[in-house]
Amino acid sequence: MAAPARRPTIKDVARAAQVSYQTVSRAINDKPEIDPDTKRRVLEVAEQLGYRPSRHARALVKPRPSTLGLTVPDLTNPFFPEVIAGVIDSAAARGWQVNVVSGAGGPADEAELLRSFAAEVDALVGYFNHLDRSPEGLDIPVVLLDAEVRVPRCGAVAVNVDAGVRAGIRHLLDRGHHRLGMIDCATSCDRHQRRKSFQQALADHGIALPAGAVVESEQSVPGAERATHRLLDRHPEVTAVFAFNDLTAVGVVRAAHARGLRVPQDCAVLGFDGLMLGELITPPLTTLHIDKRRLGALAVGEVERLLAGEREPAVVELTPELVIRESA
Repeated sequence: MAAPARRPTIKDVARAAQVSYQTVSRAINDKPEIDPDTKRRVLEVAEQLGYRPSRHARALVKPRPSTLGLTVPDLTNPFFPEVIAGVIDSAAARGWQVNVVSGAGGPADEAELLRSFAAEVDALVGYFNHLDRSPEGLDIPVVLLDAEVRVPRCGAVAVNVDAGVRAGIRHLLDRGHHRLGMIDCATSCDRHQRRKSFQQALADHGIALPAGAVVESEQSVPGAERATHRLLDRHPEVTAVFAFNDLTAVGVVRAAHARGLRVPQDCAVLGFDGLMLGELITPPLTTLHIDKRRLGALAVGEVERLLAGEREPAVVELTPELVIRESA
């Protein structure tokens, strides 16, 4: 496979137009101290080469704070504001600004968001769910959050979902639960990785998961309530439910209470993500906690490393921690 074409630089334009790069900068930035014919020739050459000035190049003319772009799929999900807070706090400690956008769409929408947003920032951090290869035409660092697919030339902060799920299942088994079910959510951020880890962990312990013991739900409390009723109608023998995240775990607890089941005596509930709301329900939720602020801070640290000139992006891993409360 041929290597992607290198993006033309200001020096390439200067060389082709036979002028200094300072002259190119004056032409591009519409400065008055340049001959009109020279300016026209430089702009024609820049257009022929497909040159687009980066924010870094403009910063050489007028220094300014670095600006970090952050994309999240859903601002109404309580998981993402904590990630945003981690990014903003870590960026502020470096004197950086942060621009946040929310958008979850198909591949074309995501590609357009990448192109337009990248023109306004010095680096990008975010959830890009359809990005499976290096973004074309971008000359700024990109760090992916919680990405399953490793993308060349992009840094990443990954969550070790498998290790977290296995710790949670081990806890349920140690508590005597061998008839388990799961409420799963189909999302673009997690293409059933939690389900795969759940199924594999049980298989490794020699536990057969019966048909219909994993029920899909929309990612909401009412959706999880309905899904839990379907699960328990099919398998009333289930004594523990693993929920996709804490939001759906709340729905599981509500459904169990509605059926007259005691949590955890009759039906234990295990969440994932570690949202603050898990501490507020009755009983408080046992969960696999992701340090969301640290997730954001690690991403900013990787951006700083790339902006400093490191050529090889890294994949930083974060492992969820089992937090035992009263629901399991």
